[in-house]
Amino acid sequence: MGSSGQVKKPEEEWRAVLSPEQFRILREKGTEPRGTGEYDKFYKDGTYACAGCGTPLYKSTTKFNSGCGWPAFFEGFPGAINRSPDPDGRRTEITCAACDGHLGHVFRGEGFKTPTDERHCVNSISIKFNPSSTL
Repeated sequence: MGSSGQVKKPEEEWRAVLSPEQFRILREKGTEPRGTGEYDKFYKDGTYACAGCGTPLYKSTTKFNSGCGWPAFFEGFPGAINRSPDPDGRRTEITCAACDGHLGHVFRGEGFKTPTDERHCVNSISIKFNPSSTL
């Protein structure tokens, strides 16, 4: 299901529609273990959407191999991703702009040869790949 705006649900509803691991990561800001996600070394054409609400987040053409152990993208769809500093100020969290689901963190200035010099380090469980999309 896609989203055209805000997707707000009580936590009980999120628990009913997400697997326990999806809930832990998307709603409780968890992290999947390094190198275990299905999209870490996955490079097919399509788009990636939020696993919680279906909002399109990334084009496959923005995915790159960073070697970090999680899927890495250099930019998302305009307006699809919110950024906020972690409480400790060391990292910047990225969340789905529609449902506030935790995606991972964004890092700048690491020297990757990408157009934005950013690495969106995303939990595989936070996203869903769509092979055929016109976005």
